[in-house]
Amino acid sequence: MKFNNPTGSIVAMITPFRQDGSVNFDVLTDLLERQIAAGTDGILTLGTTGEYPTMSHEEDASVVAHTVKVVNGRVPVIVGSGSNCTATQIEKSVEYQDMGADALLLIAPYYNKANPEGMVRHFAETADKVKIPCLLYNVPGRTGCSIPVSVVETLSRHPQICGIKEASGDMSYAMKIAHCVGPDFALYSGNDDITLPLMSIGGSGVISVFANVMPGMCRQIVADYAGGNQARALENHLKYLKLMNGLFMEVNPIPVKSAMNMMGLNAGPMRLPLCEMSGEHQAALRAMLEEAGLL
Repeated sequence: MKFNNPTGSIVAMITPFRQDGSVNFDVLTDLLERQIAAGTDGILTLGTTGEYPTMSHEEDASVVAHTVKVVNGRVPVIVGSGSNCTATQIEKSVEYQDMGADALLLIAPYYNKANPEGMVRHFAETADKVKIPCLLYNVPGRTGCSIPVSVVETLSRHPQICGIKEASGDMSYAMKIAHCVGPDFALYSGNDDITLPLMSIGGSGVISVFANVMPGMCRQIVADYAGGNQARALENHLKYLKLMNGLFMEVNPIPVKSAMNMMGLNAGPMRLPLCEMSGEHQAALRAMLEEAGLL
């Protein structure tokens, strides 16, 4: 399936683990089917929520292969292929493309960072080597650096770069890059709590953590806003805003996997250095799930 900058809710999938730490492919199948049944518009695998930094390259490839096989073209599959080593990012991007990914998510180079010209080359040289669309991923809270506005402007003109997942939470930044949005360059919210504000400046939807918990509602909120029923979209967004924020009371994906386990979805444990939530936060999260009618 082609990735044609869909409007809607794209879930940032967790990676379910067994108690021994191995990937639980049976549960992954169930979770993917749950998303598709709920009308999710796209699947992102190996994103931040998928804990890819603690997975081996072989595990990454196995998760991609399994996801592509299960989804079977029913919705687009986006794969996180980012690295702070451009050569590694290119290698992964080509591999995942050949495995059937519909689009790629490329992260700003973390730790070593880069000046603006280096960052342009990091993204552009990767996009030059593939034939499927690439999304930029701006998440300075994780990478320690933001993609400069000038870099977004330059890369928005690259024929293989189709948009950006904006996860800084900075509406001023989002406003500065909003003029780049058009038929060939989409803006997706990477923060559930500001999905509607980003859509109000031309955003296409959200790449969502919340959708792991409530996929149907997440899609409805975005579809209502895009379809003109902005009052109902806002009503539901505000109704579940507390839970959306609660899924970030500790570092992602600790709360969302904890919530899914409470709901009986068998997400399993995290891999170190991520570990279980504090007792206080578990109690608060359980109360939010009860309030939302999910327990």
